Amino acid sequence: MSIQDIQNEIINEFSILGDDRESTIYYIMELGNKLPEMPDSHKSEENIIKGCQSKVWLTASEENNKINYLADSNTDITKGLISLLIRVLSGRSPEEIIKADLDFIGKIGMGNIIGSQRSNGLAAMIKQMKMYAIAYQAKLNA
Repeated sequence: MSIQDIQNEIINEFSILGDDRESTIYYIMELGNKLPEMPDSHKSEENIIKGCQSKVWLTASEENNKINYLADSNTDITKGLISLLIRVLSGRSPEEIIKADLDFIGKIGMGNIIGSQRSNGLAAMIKQMKMYAIAYQAKLNA
């Protein structure tokens, strides 16, 4: 599946919830609970995403020219948000991640659901994921 296919899948899932904000937030938190467990050893200061109100830890690894992300957060809603980004971007080439237009965020009305403070945090998460991709792309092209 392409990045756009996964985004469309997410848009469809959220469309079922309609305008029910409470159900949408619950669903986001539920998605976060499905994230693979991040070892405590990865929950270091250097892995914290700057710009998030909550603590969000993110690591990346490269295997066969694909980047895999691992993340955790100290809040359920933020953990759900990073799980959506991982679902879309993990297992992709650095180039795909760098070029990805994450239009699903606007299409599902995420800004209205999470508010401005968490929207800034979401932007910081995306930025960090793309920065990892840029770093791995540079390493692969060296």
